[in-house]
Amino acid sequence: MEFIRIPIERQIMSLTGLSLGQLDLENPKGDPGLFGPDSISWQVHGDFTSMLIGGISALMLQALHPLALAGVWDHSNFRQDMLGRLRRTGQFISGTTFGATGDANWLIEKVRTIHLQVTGTGLDGRPYAASDPELLTWVHVAEVSNFLAAHLRYRNPHLSGADQDRYYDEIAMIAERLGATNVPRSRQQIADYLDRVRPQLLCDERSHEVIRLLLNAPSPSLLAKPFRALMMQAGIDLLPDWASDQLGLYQRPLTRKLVRAGVNSTAPILRWAVRNGSVQRARRRMGLG
Repeated sequence: MEFIRIPIERQIMSLTGLSLGQLDLENPKGDPGLFGPDSISWQVHGDFTSMLIGGISALMLQALHPLALAGVWDHSNFRQDMLGRLRRTGQFISGTTFGATGDANWLIEKVRTIHLQVTGTGLDGRPYAASDPELLTWVHVAEVSNFLAAHLRYRNPHLSGADQDRYYDEIAMIAERLGATNVPRSRQQIADYLDRVRPQLLCDERSHEVIRLLLNAPSPSLLAKPFRALMMQAGIDLLPDWASDQLGLYQRPLTRKLVRAGVNSTAPILRWAVRNGSVQRARRRMGLG
């Protein structure tokens, strides 16, 4: 079955940060990195399908924060290279989660340096800076809350409440090292944070443009086009109702059922096909096969 598996894996790898080729997750041997194989972060971040869906949903949610969006709009080439931005984001997440300690530290310092150069003025006249601790917390919460939501829906719905809180507690370290402050570390703190930040969120023309670009992002191949469309719809489905209402992204109940059924049918094939993803390489580094 390798003649089937290998092309599928190749297509998947082309979407990830591994395609950038800058990290060797298999070396140095025995280095646990920032979290290690017993962490909940390895569990949550180890499934390609749920992480991709969570990442798409996070990008949509982040588009509601006018200052966070202004920084990306003014300083990123995402409108010309959406796939490249997804790969770079994926590289940071997989590298800080599964990479050896030196590589994880390198990625964090690299992003901190980039953030210092990202400053400007939003459409409403307010100044912004990517190094702003509050903006860093927003970006972090939008990401990790969606990663966990996707994991619970498509990978392990039985993950205990204690382990969900443990995930938020573990992964807060990355946000704090980037400069975020008052980072939520439990399900309740995440919920309280989102309640507090919602009055600051709005959907404007830029928000709609981000959604349009996401939904129309090019596929690496014709074979991947249906998969991309399914993942985009799954990302919309994962959004909190209040966020999809703000963005005007509505799905009929039947559509949601079909999307979830499609993901649940596709994900096992992808898990079977991927043998050289980030978590597999990190496990080999740790001598775990």
